[in-house]
Amino acid sequence: MMRRTLKGFIPVFAFSFVFNLLMLVSPIYMMQVFDRVLTSGRTETLLVLTVIAVFALLILGQMDTYRQRILTRIGIWLDQALSLRVLTASLKLSLGRANVGAQPLRDLAQLRSFIASPAVFPIIDAIWVPVFLAAIFMLHAWLGWLAVAGAVTLFGIALANEYVTRQPLKQANEAQVAAFSHADKVVRNAEIVEAMGLLPNLLMRWAHHNNAVLQHQSQAGDRAAELGGATKFIRMALQTAILGLGAYLVLEGRMSSGGMIAASILLGRGLAPIEQSIGAWKGFVAARAAYARLDKVLEAVPAQPDRMALSEPRGHLMVEGLGYVPHGSSKPILRNVSFEIEPGEAVAIIGPSAAGKSTLCRMLVGVFAPSAGSVRLDGAEVSMWDRTEFGAHIGYLPQTVDLFDGTVAQNIARMGEADSISIIEAAKLAGVHDMILRLPNGYDTELTDGGSILSGGQRQRIGLARALFGSPCLLVLDEPNSNLDQDGEAALMQTIDYLRANGTAIVMVAHRSSVISHVDKIVVLANGTVQMAGPCDEIVQQLSAKRVSEG
Repeated sequence: MMRRTLKGFIPVFAFSFVFNLLMLVSPIYMMQVFDRVLTSGRTETLLVLTVIAVFALLILGQMDTYRQRILTRIGIWLDQALSLRVLTASLKLSLGRANVGAQPLRDLAQLRSFIASPAVFPIIDAIWVPVFLAAIFMLHAWLGWLAVAGAVTLFGIALANEYVTRQPLKQANEAQVAAFSHADKVVRNAEIVEAMGLLPNLLMRWAHHNNAVLQHQSQAGDRAAELGGATKFIRMALQTAILGLGAYLVLEGRMSSGGMIAASILLGRGLAPIEQSIGAWKGFVAARAAYARLDKVLEAVPAQPDRMALSEPRGHLMVEGLGYVPHGSSKPILRNVSFEIEPGEAVAIIGPSAAGKSTLCRMLVGVFAPSAGSVRLDGAEVSMWDRTEFGAHIGYLPQTVDLFDGTVAQNIARMGEADSISIIEAAKLAGVHDMILRLPNGYDTELTDGGSILSGGQRQRIGLARALFGSPCLLVLDEPNSNLDQDGEAALMQTIDYLRANGTAIVMVAHRSSVISHVDKIVVLANGTVQMAGPCDEIVQQLSAKRVSEG
């Protein structure tokens, strides 16, 4: 991707070449005015020279406009090319390994902003510094060597600026990422923060992160300011020195007065990119750090190749020797879990807290990849399916239901385009149609902040309708009745019975005994392993006998 981005800079360099070449117009014009017009007194010569200079400067302005436009378009193209992949990678990394949040998108925005900003031009224009130095040499060697000495000095200051500000700017960027991450978590958990009075403590932690950012930025700013002041002094001293030396050479008859003025202008133009790059260095360092973080994120989640489309599954689910160890941990959550579900069967997953039930649900729908064993849908491993294609055949209701910003209808339709008949069918099947009609705008009611205007039970039932949309062949429900009242639970059981009769395979994490009578099999999990598994009646009898023997 970066190679293609760099190719976009080729016309920028071409326009910059013409731009910097035309920057010679002013010194050449001044030379001609002082050495030719003033000595000859020919006004027509002055008029012609002025017209030519103005025309050249007009082209110079156009070159500057074009290269700025190209940089803006490069930044936009880079954002369009990477934003979807960056968001996808952020999502993948958040599925159990590292919750990076929106930081990669912030990094992409920062990189785009820097590329599209004028801060890039001093770096590009620095390439043409030797051209201006060579032009000064053509006027007189002494002036050329003075200019070279000044350029080397300023370049050394630029390197020193990189050296002394690199570490504090790096620390400031890292602290800023931590501060934003902390702020995101505070806002995301606003309810618990307000309810339990956590705001003062969290504000103190935020202030700690933010003060670290300010401290490191202040340290880098102070050092850059000192070097910036030295840069201004050296440049102005050089400007004075080259005028003084030029005047001496004029008095000695070794060059013309026009050459003296031209040398001063050329020196100012030649040293300008070096001086400006020192001022723009902070933005460059921030963009470089953003690029490094982006590169790490994209490398951790490579682009997925296109997969061959598989035939539509019937809903035969086979779990074989399934194991899962979280990233960064050595303790398995699941070990050697095996069971099988045929189309039209419903299986209840029961067990104590922390038994691994929710983790198992996530693995069945491909959110977590197995550390051992496999999950197969109609013989094909879940990982082999294209995620969009797989999702169209799967319904999933997580334990905590969050809805997306959009209408109720859009949420049920999984944020895609769908006809109203399919949406209403899913809502009726979930027993939520009448409740939706009582909302302010029915199916067109806008939901924001994860559906905060709805109760927990309402969100859960709309989440169930979303899971049922498109008639999935496999339905995975993680405690679907946790927020439902008696009527809601009765509607859910009717839905389960209807789906079983129509060939849908159902996996349901359950705690309430009312669910058990509506399933065909039970799998009992404890400590990440299957303790019992079999037909519903047999497992109920075994559990009852176990309770009697223990009681």
